[in-house]
Amino acid sequence: MRQPTLFFLILLMLLNAACLRNRPEGAPTTVETANGTLTLPPASETKFSFRFSKAIGWPDNQHPTTLAGFEVTEYARDLRSPRWIYVAPNGDVFVAEANTEPTGFKKILYSIVGQTRSQPSGESANRITLFRDTNGDGQPDLREVFLNGLNQPFGMAVLGNSFYVANTDGLLQFPYQPGQTRITAPGKKILELPAGGYNNHWTRNLLAHPDGTKLYISVGSASNVGEHGMDYEVRRAAILEINPDGSGERIYAGGLRNPVGMAWQPGTHELWTAVNERDELGDDLVPDYLTSVKEGAFYGWPYAYFGQHEDPRRKGERPDLVAKAVVPDVPLGAHTASLGLTFYDKTAFPANYHNGAFVGQHGSWNRSSFAGYKVVFVPFQNGKPAGRPEDFLTGFIADPGGESREVYGRPVGVAVLPDGSLLVADDAGQRIWRVRAK
Repeated sequence: MRQPTLFFLILLMLLNAACLRNRPEGAPTTVETANGTLTLPPASETKFSFRFSKAIGWPDNQHPTTLAGFEVTEYARDLRSPRWIYVAPNGDVFVAEANTEPTGFKKILYSIVGQTRSQPSGESANRITLFRDTNGDGQPDLREVFLNGLNQPFGMAVLGNSFYVANTDGLLQFPYQPGQTRITAPGKKILELPAGGYNNHWTRNLLAHPDGTKLYISVGSASNVGEHGMDYEVRRAAILEINPDGSGERIYAGGLRNPVGMAWQPGTHELWTAVNERDELGDDLVPDYLTSVKEGAFYGWPYAYFGQHEDPRRKGERPDLVAKAVVPDVPLGAHTASLGLTFYDKTAFPANYHNGAFVGQHGSWNRSSFAGYKVVFVPFQNGKPAGRPEDFLTGFIADPGGESREVYGRPVGVAVLPDGSLLVADDAGQRIWRVRAK
């Protein structure tokens, strides 16, 4: 069978966008979330847009901006796509350096639409770098390549005498002793994972249960909305639970299109996640979200969104799953690419930040004007969300009101240091930023 030409494939994408633009899908609807009422527009209200940013890097002596009472400094530079940060129990900071590696048709398409300029691409560093602050001044004075030769690593965890790494295609377990600066022993693959995925859904995050009995792995979907068939989505769009030796796998929760950040809520040991929702339904559909993860729950993808709002592209296919879709807790804005997640469990920041959540928003591409490109804060009180997301770290967009599309960087992972300061991974800016209270 003759393969479709590049021109034909791009034309097909544009026709699909035009058809969606004209599809009548009713009036706006409202849904009650944990932090207020959310109004969702109809799917045809706004058009399907491409607007990729152009990452230009940070000029010397310039950095992101934060609120009064806080200070931003550079923690580390000259990394290759630093995406995720893990702070070990002994305070060591581990940074996973990895990026998307488009090949074949995807490589050509990404170049045409501008995606290759919006983020690091090409050969992935595939390593984990260790940072250590030995004198307590808030800046690392030790930097070492801790692990290399990996396959698009992302999530990391220390459990007992093991160091775990979630590659895109499997979970590795390495022997580990606290304080060591490099791992040279071979790792053991204790779990196979489905590799790759739509856009940037190659990331596999990892989180150990506070009591050490279980590990949780987030696996994003292989597609936008199941367009290749659900046979490709087995063990995907879900959070998996396993034993520390890789056995006993089960789906802890499903219907989560691309869950990336995972964290335990302070005081409750309740699992929360930040989820990237679907594309091509308009500027303001579908909102990414932060939510508690209920064991055995289904969150809608690909058949429904934000509760029982049926996706018009999967209409009538699974009314049983639409009916059981759980409403997420906190909407974070459509196409913000909300990736990073950490709860603030220290006391160095003012009291209103205690036990709240920081979310790193990598930034939009499927929206006519930029959304995200910042770190937001979600306040919590008595274990529940207590307000809408608030801007905390901004200034990543070089020309907010213009047409240049230039951005200095794009925030991803967030983590809290033992001294109470916040670290932010900036993959497009090749930096790690540190925010402290003055």
